[in-house]
Amino acid sequence: MQTRTPSGFRDILPIEAVARERISDKVRECFSSHGYQPVETPMLEVKSSLEHGGRVPESPFQLFDSDGSLLVMRPDITLAIARMVSGRLLDAKLPLRLRYNAPVVREESSLSGQPRQFTQLGIELVGGEGVEAEAEVIALLGEVLRVLEVPAWRIVCGSVTPLTALLDACSPSEEFRARVLTLVHESDLVGLDEYVSSSDIDAAAAHALMRLPRLAGDESVIDELDDLLDEAGVDPDRSGTTELRALVAELGDLSAEGVLGFDFSVMNSFDYYTGVIFKGYAEGITAAIASGGRYDAVLESYGLSGVAACGFMLSLERLQEILGEQGESGVVAPGVRVAERPLRIAVPKGGLFRDAVRLLEAAGLPTEELRNPGRRLIIPAGDVDYVIVRAQDAPVLVAHGGADCGICGSDSIIEAGVDLVQLVDLGFGGCRFVVAEPAALMGAAERAYAWRGTVRVATKYPRITRAYYERIGQQVDIVQLHGNIELGPIVGMTDRIVDITATGTTLAENDLVVVDEVLECTARFFSGPAAYRSNPRIRELSERLAAIVSESKE
Repeated sequence: MQTRTPSGFRDILPIEAVARERISDKVRECFSSHGYQPVETPMLEVKSSLEHGGRVPESPFQLFDSDGSLLVMRPDITLAIARMVSGRLLDAKLPLRLRYNAPVVREESSLSGQPRQFTQLGIELVGGEGVEAEAEVIALLGEVLRVLEVPAWRIVCGSVTPLTALLDACSPSEEFRARVLTLVHESDLVGLDEYVSSSDIDAAAAHALMRLPRLAGDESVIDELDDLLDEAGVDPDRSGTTELRALVAELGDLSAEGVLGFDFSVMNSFDYYTGVIFKGYAEGITAAIASGGRYDAVLESYGLSGVAACGFMLSLERLQEILGEQGESGVVAPGVRVAERPLRIAVPKGGLFRDAVRLLEAAGLPTEELRNPGRRLIIPAGDVDYVIVRAQDAPVLVAHGGADCGICGSDSIIEAGVDLVQLVDLGFGGCRFVVAEPAALMGAAERAYAWRGTVRVATKYPRITRAYYERIGQQVDIVQLHGNIELGPIVGMTDRIVDITATGTTLAENDLVVVDEVLECTARFFSGPAAYRSNPRIRELSERLAAIVSESKE
């Protein structure tokens, strides 16, 4: 009988275990030299206890114990330590400096190619004073990356304070505020533009909301942030920029070395972080190797009001990847330096191809070889490599590091369900998603729903379909097809379809009528988060494309 590990989990053999131990020992020595003491928390936590501190991702790794308590395998160490501090260390002298080396478990689809178990190395500073505490934590991250000799590393900072202060000053409703925070959290800057532009808030506030997540650069970007917030009527004492300038002053060495920067697209987890957020990046890897920030609200949720807390975690697996410590288990070898290779752009085949080439040419990129790629999958063109893909595959290719940025329809991004930064609505490839049913059976779906309690829908787009039915508050049974989904209701297999349409001709020819609109889609330019924050060429191309699209509308 052949034995195997569960999907997303793996054995670590001696050669790799030694490499992991070597990395962990160097990190531990750095942490210990600054007075951080070790703690351990259980692998299983009471789910409700963790949820007191913040949003806990949904996970199938749950079980009931004999007392009837719902337990969850920890997806995060910080929440567990905050829970421990509030319950076990109330009388401890502050500040507390704690460190950990522990596995966490998070759900990933077995088809995503991603691991479910990770090892985090991190610190938490509880009860530190003001910006000095955040500076201590960020400086320690820089020291660790330097000691490990991580190549071409940099630390990118942002803060949730300017955005929350801006929303406090201009948000017309809680619904508006929640929607803006969701779009920023999802890095959907195109959706943010559309939503804010369609609102009736003040023009200066709208401009600030759309511009703020795109601010990036050295400390001089704080001046631009100040101007944006001042024009939008934000109280300077609540904007958070004073703290950001103080942070720069405290981290003068990192700033002088050019390894400290700002990028306000890193804002996320608004129910978790309450101030400065930062991430560590290195060239040649598709995700952050470190992330952290200030999270006073978590401790406050556990009853510790007025106690500051900040920290960060390093991913041991990503450190292995960037350092080349792959061992026998086959961890991915370190990538080629981004600055030393062409910019890789995923270009979609099919209906979006010609317009994508046209826009790339207008942006000043060489496209002569791209116009007739033949059967070639990669088209070298000087400082650019074009990767030719199906539109549906472009988001996954970029998310996994096969390309730095790409073009595809917004529907493909939704269906992929991967972590991307959506940057520009390119304005072509327009289509719409609709709900349709046989004209001869109008009303049958509602009658079936009344007694069955669910509607049966055929579609190629399960994520879009599920999101639509959740929005209208109906339960749905999805039958995923890959060909002519119109057959679903025609042969009585389903009640309705959710499909993409441009002219409605196919629907009409099959006696199907539209009963509702789901969403409209256009082509978007997007990037992987790490590539966007590490490779200035992507930001420059994004700005050129946005200018071209804007000019075409005038």
